[in-house]
Amino acid sequence: MNDKNFIEELRQKREEYGVTQRKLAVACGISRTYFNQIENGTVVPSAELKQTIEKQIERFNPQEPLFLLIDYFRVRFPTTDALKIIREVLQLKADYMLYEDFGKYGYESKYVLGDINIMCSMQEHLGVLLELKGRGCRQMESYLLAQERSWYDFMLDCLTAGGKMKRLDLAINDKAGILDIPKLKEKYKAGECISYFRMQKDYSGTEKCGSDLPKNTGETLYLGSTSSELYMCAYQKNYEQYVKNGIEVEDTEIKNRFEIRMKNERAYYAVVDLLTYRDAERTAFSIINHYVRFVDREDDKPKSQWKTNDDWAWFIGENREPIRLTTKPEPYTLQKALHWLQRQVAPTIKMVQALDRENHTTILKDMIEQAELKDKHKHLLQLEKSTIEERIDTAVPQENDGIF
Repeated sequence: MNDKNFIEELRQKREEYGVTQRKLAVACGISRTYFNQIENGTVVPSAELKQTIEKQIERFNPQEPLFLLIDYFRVRFPTTDALKIIREVLQLKADYMLYEDFGKYGYESKYVLGDINIMCSMQEHLGVLLELKGRGCRQMESYLLAQERSWYDFMLDCLTAGGKMKRLDLAINDKAGILDIPKLKEKYKAGECISYFRMQKDYSGTEKCGSDLPKNTGETLYLGSTSSELYMCAYQKNYEQYVKNGIEVEDTEIKNRFEIRMKNERAYYAVVDLLTYRDAERTAFSIINHYVRFVDREDDKPKSQWKTNDDWAWFIGENREPIRLTTKPEPYTLQKALHWLQRQVAPTIKMVQALDRENHTTILKDMIEQAELKDKHKHLLQLEKSTIEERIDTAVPQENDGIF
């Protein structure tokens, strides 16, 4: 970005966000006069100061530069009646689910609705397992919205039905790039991370793409052991999206992500806290503040008295607007299959088409005519022809007094 574009965008954002020159100058650690000279184009800021200004102004973004999501939810129910859980806890119609005679984690079969998975077993100690990964959580939110239920209502229904929490992930998304992962890694390596965790690790990743050229998968910092019941993970979400979906790093909505990953008892206590206070920010940041703090080294003071790093202080809630539990409902569509078709299959189809034209053959046509749709393909077609409202079991009472 050249200086003219930088100035125009800076002035536009500052006015749009309703921030005075003085307030932004203070946040950047410079005088109001110097900031005015930058905005008027009479002074050219250094690359480092530009980066600081771009980061600081996003702290005043009224469109919630940080938001919090539930990104993994796994709960086991003490019953072998999966259809009852589908009907009375998920409040969905099993007719719209695909039954498969295989599962994971030792389960014998499963019901599937998009990325919503209900594992089944006739063994009582396994019971019924509901698993929602990231995409599954977003799809479940579509149904909760139509049912006029919140995550809190759904969690309460799960516990009322005797559900035992197996995993819960809380994800804090940073749209402005304020949570600087490389900087956090540097502070960790420099001993400027005060933590109760016994183990931390970090890495920078690369992945081979189709042309055998490595893709930068971004930087990641783990806080705590991944085998423990609670650990945290901070990573560059924009690079992950670049690798997974080919979205350019600068075009991604989410720049960074900070996750709290909890299992078993830790997940249960987090759910209890969420249901007690119905304040996801309180739950998430009370956990973070208990386990970890990033500080600025002050050699004339003992480590316990080092000042909390300014960026970290803002992230954990000092001098920023509160954040809330956000829902990003995304109904299941064929988009994932179509994306795979476009990236992996379409070039081969185009090649066979050209071969057919050149050799006057009908290879592609014959293949399509002879292909048989499997159950999962028929299931996808069924979902495409139905609405969210049609898949909801409206016979289930909407009160939250109890399920069974």
